[in-house]
Amino acid sequence: MNSGIINVYKEAGFTSFDVVAKLRGILKIKKIGHTGTLDPDATGVLPVCVGKATKLCDMLTDKDKVYECVMLLGVETDTYDMSGKIFSKNLVEADEAQVKEAIESFIGDIMQVPPMYSALKVNGKKLYELAREGKEIERKPRPVTIFSIDILSMDLPEVSIRIHCSKGTYIRSLCHDIGAKLGCGCAMKSLVRTRVSQFDISDAKTLDEIQKIVNNGQLDGIMINIADIFDNLGTVFVIPTEEAIKCAVNGGIISPTQVFAEGISGFQEDARYRLFLPDNRFLGIYLFQDSNFKLEKLFLE
Repeated sequence: MNSGIINVYKEAGFTSFDVVAKLRGILKIKKIGHTGTLDPDATGVLPVCVGKATKLCDMLTDKDKVYECVMLLGVETDTYDMSGKIFSKNLVEADEAQVKEAIESFIGDIMQVPPMYSALKVNGKKLYELAREGKEIERKPRPVTIFSIDILSMDLPEVSIRIHCSKGTYIRSLCHDIGAKLGCGCAMKSLVRTRVSQFDISDAKTLDEIQKIVNNGQLDGIMINIADIFDNLGTVFVIPTEEAIKCAVNGGIISPTQVFAEGISGFQEDARYRLFLPDNRFLGIYLFQDSNFKLEKLFLE
């Protein structure tokens, strides 16, 4: 299998770029991309797309994520985590009930200001590059969604939480904002990403584990098929005629008369479907629009 997704466990000390670079060497494949940056000190799930699956990177980046985080109340740093420069230490006067109330107040749709130490670009320059030059610029708040926050343990000034959130959420900013609400400040002590869409930490493999798997010729065992990422979509097959197949492989518009689908009585307007050729090769993702199938992403090997 030349294309697919590998659920990588990113270890501390590696950047997301490091993981991609090392995988290129392990797999001997140049076309590799990751699906969402993790800070060097953070660990956990980093889905990596290989071959034609790199077309999936933007789609997986958009997925919701789950993190487990340890917050340290009473500390403020320039990076919003403990890797940065500490510029204030404060007494934590809030009790557990007040801390719980402050944390839970961030559940829902919120506006969040990204940290200066982040990879977001402003006028072509990454924020962390400006921060390292001692510059701080105004960042516009962005809408994000916190679906849930579970308090795993509380031993003040430390609090462990699990966050289920939308794309674009900065957990460091969430910690900072909780600390600001409590009036004592807060920095993120540790972060583990436990899930990205259907990719769970229980199935993630370290780079060393992947190297051993490749050495044993068992890469197919951990490479997830592109089609399987979309198993929540309706499955449609192109009929085995020369005209229909030619139209499909050339990315043309496919009519409902050129396909068949088991268990689907009618096609829903503006719904997405995964289409396969008669020989079971995955063709791509199609949008059913104006009573026809229109190509959205082609993945044919």
